[in-house]
Amino acid sequence: MSLDERALQPGPTSRLSRLAMAVLWPSFLMSGVLEVLVFAVIDPGDMNWFGGAPIDLPRQAIYTLSFLIFWLLISLAASLSLLLVTMPDPPARPHPRQWPR
Repeated sequence: MSLDERALQPGPTSRLSRLAMAVLWPSFLMSGVLEVLVFAVIDPGDMNWFGGAPIDLPRQAIYTLSFLIFWLLISLAASLSLLLVTMPDPPARPHPRQWPR
């Protein structure tokens, strides 16, 4: 069996890969939606840097960079949400002094 055939075989996936896909795939889709919404209102040719100088990049580069920035920001937000949701289990045996309450 070649390496490519083994890669296509179903098998157990790690918890990390499932969590990564739970964050990356929805954030990928939503960054595409956000890019469509933003560039329906803003023309990339009219964009300027903070100092007022025009951005000297082709439209395709602006679309690509903005998509990657949106994806990064949405992925970070989703990762923080996932981190807060997956809190550790409470200990099986409570603390002798019932701390913390």
